[in-house]
Amino acid sequence: MLTNKEMKRLVLASLAVVAVGSAQAQGLGNSPYSRIGLGEYNANTGGVRQMGMGGVGLAAPNAVNVNELNPAMLYYTGRTTFEAGYSGQYKTVKNASASSRTGNGTLGYFAMSVPLSTKWGAAVGLKPLSAVDYESNIVRDVINTPTGQPAQSLTQLKGTGGVSEAYLGQGVRITKALTLGFTASYVFGVVDETSGTTVVVTNSTNNTLEKAVDRQHTRYSDFAFRAGAHYRQKLGKDLNMNVGGVYSFAHNLNGQQTNTQEREDTNGTLVSAATIVSDGRGSTFVPALAQAGISFDNDKNWSLNLDVAQQEWSKFRSFNSTGPVLSNTMRFGLGGEISPDPGSVEHYFQRVSYRAGISLAQLPYQPGGKMLYDRSVSWGFGFPLPTATPLEATTISLAFTYGVRGNTELVGGTTGSSNVQENYIRGQLGITLNNRWFIKRRLQ
Repeated sequence: MLTNKEMKRLVLASLAVVAVGSAQAQGLGNSPYSRIGLGEYNANTGGVRQMGMGGVGLAAPNAVNVNELNPAMLYYTGRTTFEAGYSGQYKTVKNASASSRTGNGTLGYFAMSVPLSTKWGAAVGLKPLSAVDYESNIVRDVINTPTGQPAQSLTQLKGTGGVSEAYLGQGVRITKALTLGFTASYVFGVVDETSGTTVVVTNSTNNTLEKAVDRQHTRYSDFAFRAGAHYRQKLGKDLNMNVGGVYSFAHNLNGQQTNTQEREDTNGTLVSAATIVSDGRGSTFVPALAQAGISFDNDKNWSLNLDVAQQEWSKFRSFNSTGPVLSNTMRFGLGGEISPDPGSVEHYFQRVSYRAGISLAQLPYQPGGKMLYDRSVSWGFGFPLPTATPLEATTISLAFTYGVRGNTELVGGTTGSSNVQENYIRGQLGITLNNRWFIKRRLQ
């Protein structure tokens, strides 16, 4: 039977599920690149522990945090674990001629893992898969107007929403060194995009301006699957090697899409009723993601990890089968963590986990045929609360990432349009509750 304290934690965890579910569609500030494909795609980079190490951890065993990055690692869950992450971001978005600053915060993810037996662990959770959050204005000259007067068009583009996944993962020990895992996910979300155009005629006596607005509402829902493996080999008395791999299978993400057109005045009031242009079902093809990692540790207080990932974005097809042409991507991450003395009684900061890492990722867009990159450096901490006992423990984790995405180079020479560069700093607060359930009581 659960104690009162355990019941309170279960209630708090349940509230976290509801809160994360309600916040799953929120973005993290204006990101022009999220106009393309499914938006700003999260390529299975894990939780707050992994973020502090540069998004690595495919082959890094851990008994404190939930490692849903690789389902095979769920075998190492020693106690029932609740974990919730809260994310924030501040960025500068600029091109060759202008810049702006933006930021936001949101509940990030929730996970709960349970050791079902000495050879079997499982986890359920909810996390964002992609985010669409952009707003931009484009001014163009209009030629050959009916009146012959010069004119300009102002096009306002805006997108919000995203896709999340609720998952069930399991990890099973096959041999002393080998564990296998499998995750089934329900992928869902809503993306709303609008494009409004206003034409302004110079020296016109007609001050009544109208804006033609195209709206696209897409609701996604489907299933996805991921498999993982982990192999651990002892190399010496104080050195272990771990090798891990994860394969996220390609799948069709089915949904319902509605396109409408309407006219508004400058105050946003409808001038004419919305007209439905199209309304029907379709699908977006999400390409496979292959990840591999290797790590070394001393089974005590440090680990060093290297991860690599590859995704075939060239096979991506959008909902209406006429989406953008994307390129395959690679991602590399190197990171590690150390706890100077996890068992120290007198010196608290000897028990703290210190993490750091770097990451280099290709972006799937190639304006002008040139590859864009996302370069970042990360650091983080894991603070165990002093109230820890052999039966329960609480850890508060912090992770930060500073990165630069894209560049401001001109596309098509000196007269072309400019790329967009994002300089960002992200932060994540993670709360992890560990508790040992199902203890067999012995009468004395």
